[in-house]
Amino acid sequence: MGSEKKSSPNIESRRRHILRMPQAVYSASGIVVNGRRLKSFVFTTDIAIIRNCDADAVFAVYPFTPQQAISQAIIQSSYIPVFCGIGGGTTQGLRTLTLAQSVEGQGAMGVVMNSPITNRNLLAVSRVVDIPVIITVTKADTDIAARLMAGASILNVACGPDTARVVGLIRAQFPEVPIIASGGKNDESIAATIAAGANAITYTPPSAAFLFKEMMEKYREET
Repeated sequence: MGSEKKSSPNIESRRRHILRMPQAVYSASGIVVNGRRLKSFVFTTDIAIIRNCDADAVFAVYPFTPQQAISQAIIQSSYIPVFCGIGGGTTQGLRTLTLAQSVEGQGAMGVVMNSPITNRNLLAVSRVVDIPVIITVTKADTDIAARLMAGASILNVACGPDTARVVGLIRAQFPEVPIIASGGKNDESIAATIAAGANAITYTPPSAAFLFKEMMEKYREET
């Protein structure tokens, strides 16, 4: 009797219209960072979505040169942990170290680096911050052992349609390494990615413009 799983109380405010993560995400084991278990990462820099979703954390990565003003706005506006992109592609070298230290001071839970970054640069970043360093994996032939030796704390597998297969390859070689992976748009693809060995899932939500369009269409049908 004592081993029965108890349900958790569910309390909601009047703010019931929120973006919910796909249900399949909750079958993941999660990654415990500083005592907090994270299963779902919303991949966005849209503060309106960040403030109105039920994700466990934010993946604040965008296709421009990272700027402290952007990271500060996101971290201050979010009530869930934020993992900030600090470069790796167009931004490398000394600037990545400065950005890493800056977002750590702003309150980021971790930093995210993109796949082109060198192991030497990755190692330098891992030595100047005291928060997890996430390295993105975009190809099956990535030297994972070298990435881990260079200080990567968590792998972020983003290989498009090949993601689940690459997760499986990594998991077979590195049974204990924490893996976040992009799971796609539906429960089936997310479940397959988790089954392959992902501990947590990044979810790219619809844009605020798309969500608003859906809402307006619903309003027109009701009137």
